[in-house]
Amino acid sequence: MRIEFVTADTQAGANAALAVLAYEAAALSPEAKAVNEATGGALARAVAGGRFTGAKGQTLDLVAPAGLEAARVLLVGVDGDGAFEPEAVELAAGHAFQALKASGVTELVLKLGGGDAETAARAAFGVKLAAYRFDKYRTTEKAEKKPSVSVVKVAAADPAKARKAFASLEAVADAILFSRDLVSEPANILHPEEFAARVKGLEKLGLEVEILGEAEMARLGMGSLLGVGQGSRRESQLVVIKWLGASDKSAQPVAFVGKGVTFDTGGISIKPADGMEDMKWDMGGAAAVTGVMHALAGRKAKVNAIGILGLVENMPDGAAQRPGDVVTSMSGQTIEVINTDAEGRLVLADALWYCQDRFKPKFMIDLATLTGAIIISLGHDLGGLFSNNDGLSEKLLVAGKAEREPLWRMPMPASYEKQIESPIADMKNIGGRPAGSITAALFLQKFVNGVPWAHLDIASVAWKKPSTDPTVPDGAVGFGVRLLNRLVADAYEG
Repeated sequence: MRIEFVTADTQAGANAALAVLAYEAAALSPEAKAVNEATGGALARAVAGGRFTGAKGQTLDLVAPAGLEAARVLLVGVDGDGAFEPEAVELAAGHAFQALKASGVTELVLKLGGGDAETAARAAFGVKLAAYRFDKYRTTEKAEKKPSVSVVKVAAADPAKARKAFASLEAVADAILFSRDLVSEPANILHPEEFAARVKGLEKLGLEVEILGEAEMARLGMGSLLGVGQGSRRESQLVVIKWLGASDKSAQPVAFVGKGVTFDTGGISIKPADGMEDMKWDMGGAAAVTGVMHALAGRKAKVNAIGILGLVENMPDGAAQRPGDVVTSMSGQTIEVINTDAEGRLVLADALWYCQDRFKPKFMIDLATLTGAIIISLGHDLGGLFSNNDGLSEKLLVAGKAEREPLWRMPMPASYEKQIESPIADMKNIGGRPAGSITAALFLQKFVNGVPWAHLDIASVAWKKPSTDPTVPDGAVGFGVRLLNRLVADAYEG
């Protein structure tokens, strides 16, 4: 799909739809009023004849309106009185695209919010995210099921200025779509080495990418990470991504660490067959870290940043790790593996230690589809936040709210550490069903040596079916990219 910025007087053609806004109590925007006048009051009559109120996300579709060449006019509700936030335009653009994408029109003209550059850029951002489809493996899909809209024209008072305003947002959108692609790929295609290769391809953006194989990780003493992948024929990888965008290239970086289990059978502690196919997205944390590094490079962020990806496949062959095994982590701490399906924390243990030991970052934030328990705790609309630092936590909560990727801070009582005490090693990798997300976070904290740190358990939000956000498809969300990009932009650039 192509996005263009056009002048405010651009008209929708015969095979195009025009989208305009309505506010609270179905009050028409100036653009909608112009449409109503051109159609001899048809838009107002359609509103009066139905239940359209202007509520956020509500749409009213007028087909073949008299007085206009356009094939359709879509009225999109945004609530409020017209003095709305950019988020409202982003969502309205998403709702417009979703309502019309398969209508048969090939072009969509958006006249939303007055046409200033920032508003137009936000509309384009919303459409770009809403138009995402992962369809590379569909070969027999019928034409009528495919989106018909191939061009979106966003009206702006100054199209050139709007295009300039869109540049940084487009870089973030591209990063989110890249992250969604990674999560959507089947595990027979996206194994650890392929994941690493795709990240290596991002060097064209100015990133520096280093890939460590199993021999290099063994020399570093990463027995915790390597144990997870030893039952797979696919070699585990540790990927280091650098973005040196600060004026001082040696300045202390910020750091993001991602769990990248490209498929999780559970290992010897094998999962039930029902729903196991979804475990291709158990690398959602690594995809999010890749996405935020992609975004920072794409918009040339003035910050030094490090991304660390622990990439493994958890399989149950004859060489696989057994329940009861003891492994030694890079930190020197030993871990009794009680359940091989509690593998993500074993990957992160070595990745976190490596990150802080080598790069001495300002903070570390890890992202992981870590526990099913976080879904029980928070449902599918909130990610879990665990942290040793109040300041970092508050910044994450603010950024999450601003970007519609909300978090909820969870407690980390030290008394719960008793649940992960082992009779034969320094700790065990699981503490039973009670407070499962909390004990997982307490486990990770043992590999954080005083650095400000936050753990985002995104098992609840990395994959959605169905999605209620028009800019997020069913399936891979790309959760975390917007949130962390906003965190850096608001608090760590300069």
